[in-house]
Amino acid sequence: MTDGGTAPGTAGAAGLHRVLEPAGVLPQAAQRLDTDPRIRPDEVRIRVERLNLDAASYRQLHTAHGGDPDAIRAEVLRIIGERGKMHNPVTGSGGMLVGVVDEAGPESPLGLEPGDRVATLVSLTLTPLAVTDGLTGWDGLSEQVPAQGHAILFARSIAAVLPDDMPVPLALAVMDVCGAPALTQRVVAAQKGAPTVAVLGAAGKSGCLSLAAARRAGASRVIGLVPTADEEERLAASGLADLVVRADARDPVAVAAAIGEPADVTVVCVDVPGCEHGAILATAPGGTVVFFSMATSFPAAALGAEGLAADVTMLIGNGYVPGHAGTALELVRSEPAVRALFTSRTGPDSAE
Repeated sequence: MTDGGTAPGTAGAAGLHRVLEPAGVLPQAAQRLDTDPRIRPDEVRIRVERLNLDAASYRQLHTAHGGDPDAIRAEVLRIIGERGKMHNPVTGSGGMLVGVVDEAGPESPLGLEPGDRVATLVSLTLTPLAVTDGLTGWDGLSEQVPAQGHAILFARSIAAVLPDDMPVPLALAVMDVCGAPALTQRVVAAQKGAPTVAVLGAAGKSGCLSLAAARRAGASRVIGLVPTADEEERLAASGLADLVVRADARDPVAVAAAIGEPADVTVVCVDVPGCEHGAILATAPGGTVVFFSMATSFPAAALGAEGLAADVTMLIGNGYVPGHAGTALELVRSEPAVRALFTSRTGPDSAE
């Protein structure tokens, strides 16, 4: 590690001492992190079992390498090896992981004990990570990556002990997107009356959770937008949306036409870039757009709203809302349609 004492105040708690370059930035903005397994008194070392790459990052890697699993695996290994974290330089995103607590420093505030199986609820873009198995157990064909190695959590990191009533792949997939339903619930509940809510990318993991959360928070009408006939059929059969429509979320006019009467709240859960303007057009004056995708462009959203003279409030979901993991897990437990959509994406071992 870079030095021996505990760094004071916020800098130490946030992991500034793990930054190797450039100096003075926090771990998320760093080019390279220190992955030394020796921990400080307020750190926790995790024995890694599985990574979950975020959807935008995996899609970019898959596209860039033409779906070649060996090339995708090599690229992920290169990024982790060079940066000391999983931080996709193209999308700027990472994901999260599951592992077992190896050692917890005596001053760690996270409440974790050796032997706890946990999911980290902070991004891999700021988590020191070393992989030791060459990712040989990963076929390169999914976002979930069996792995061996270690990761470091800081005092201001977030982690949750995995529930014992769900298979690990399912729990990991839920926790990876748990910020989306929690913030959707908060935003919808704060609206006057019973708002109409539109979710773009509604058949995906964060999308189906957001649909369920919006309805529970008091939405009068929930609309799900999807890109393909297959997703339209599956989402319609689930009953999670009052109306399921199909359009390319990157086509603003098509999105607005598909949604029809503009929504009071629009939630964007699409993992490709270029969906900002459609979301703005689909939202009523005075409404709110919530962007959850890591593919979102802030300039495109801000300048697009300005250019359209759109009086909308735009929020960037930062992945953390107090109680977010519990909110998402409860939705999966209590909504069979949500669980079915998740397991259709995470594989048969998550349906047990």
